[in-house]
Amino acid sequence: MLTLITGGSGSGKSEYAEQLVLQGQKKPYLYIATMIPYDEECHRRIARHRRMRAEKEFDTLECPVRLKEAKAAGYGTILLECMSNLVANELYQENGAKERCVEETLEGIHKIHSQCEHLIVVSNEIFGDGIWYDEETRRYQQYLARINRELAAMAAQAVEVVYSVPVRYKGDKQTV
Repeated sequence: MLTLITGGSGSGKSEYAEQLVLQGQKKPYLYIATMIPYDEECHRRIARHRRMRAEKEFDTLECPVRLKEAKAAGYGTILLECMSNLVANELYQENGAKERCVEETLEGIHKIHSQCEHLIVVSNEIFGDGIWYDEETRRYQQYLARINRELAAMAAQAVEVVYSVPVRYKGDKQTV
């Protein structure tokens, strides 16, 4: 099963996603993290998040690009966070997919999904501010939107978290 969870910055989507996993999803748990550490503060933050996830029985796989190469077999539930970082990394990192970002990312999602019982994907809702951005930012938004639409179509559940309140667009009601 695939679950897509979206929301704005600070909406509570990450906490909701983790609680959804811990509410009885099949173990073992894998957390695929997509953030690239740019400075010492990022490294400290990543280390803190790894410790917190380990306490919740998550293994962690750092995968900032090339999701399709990730080795995730043997996990019952995989939490991928976050799609917006992954898309930015694929577009702008030297070893990223560049123009093939959408196709490569979706191929990675399909591969990861085939290796587990439940895949939960977290993505940002970045489309509602009404600001007209430069061409490069709009390209990033278009790529993320295409991926989010495909994930929503594939998903058994699609939820937007607004002010820590889950708003269900697709799928059965969860207890989180």
